[in-house]
Amino acid sequence: MSPVTAAQPAREHDAPRSTPPPSCRSARRAWRAAWPVDVRATWGVLRRGAGDPAWRVVGGTLFRGVRTPDGPVTLRVGARPAEGVVLAEGWGPGAAWAMGRLPEMLGEDDDAAGFVAHHAPVAQALRRHPGWRVPRTGLVLESLVPAVLEQKVTGQEAFSGWRRVVHRFGEPAPGPGASLGLYVPPAAATLASVPSWEWLRAGVGPQRSDTVMRVARLADRLEELPGLDLVAARRRLVSIPGVGVWTAAETAHRALGDPDAVSFGDYHVAANIGWALTGRPVDDHGLVELLRPYAGQRYRVQRLLELSGALRPRRGPRMAPRRHLPVG
Repeated sequence: MSPVTAAQPAREHDAPRSTPPPSCRSARRAWRAAWPVDVRATWGVLRRGAGDPAWRVVGGTLFRGVRTPDGPVTLRVGARPAEGVVLAEGWGPGAAWAMGRLPEMLGEDDDAAGFVAHHAPVAQALRRHPGWRVPRTGLVLESLVPAVLEQKVTGQEAFSGWRRVVHRFGEPAPGPGASLGLYVPPAAATLASVPSWEWLRAGVGPQRSDTVMRVARLADRLEELPGLDLVAARRRLVSIPGVGVWTAAETAHRALGDPDAVSFGDYHVAANIGWALTGRPVDDHGLVELLRPYAGQRYRVQRLLELSGALRPRRGPRMAPRRHLPVG
């Protein structure tokens, strides 16, 4: 792997040796992967709705606002799949951290060598998406908080709640991110101190907000999870009141690179996979049996089918958003 380029200060004619503030420091990396990396397919699950304040695409290049252990970063990532090269640049205190972990975040450690497609739709999806890998961001809170906000609500409610929380309690992303309207999600300490009425203004009910504040207070312990084996990490996640199997899986296949963390407990996931593989929807019990041949790699099946648009036909109106929360 190519080394991380050291942060380079922007030199000014009147102060050529001055050190820029942390928010302006940048780092670059050109990484040659062993496969044609599809950045947007791999990181697509990190986007929380079309209006995610931490995600922008400009001229085919992806910008993300990320909160790393070293601080916020504006991350710009593009790829040349034919050459197997990923070009990245980061601005802000977390730039060097992000550049150092870029390959891991894009799935370098994802081992699909033993994966066998037992169904034709899975084999077809595998051929269509050679550049996709299971990501491993290592940022547990980044994936866990929005997953909690998505519990038992419509997608519209979940994504609008996330937008309000990030705009109100996050911060403009460093460097060029601010001019793009890009935001970095709020820090754990900030989330832990948000009063109840502010959660209600964001459209987040007490059950979900209590869980967010609970996980925020456990942030230090949760950030230890990437160092644990996957079974132990999932066990620690579900030990937190308010974090169930679905929420843990939604976190594990983003932050921990878990290729088996299928989203059990999600009616649409079970129904869509059942429809794609058998022509009829199934429930969670049926999904367990259907995915048994893929033990250890079950999430890989889920995501490949999602990327291929394997969705059952919808019938009837979509659920309307609830109106009882005092969103302002």
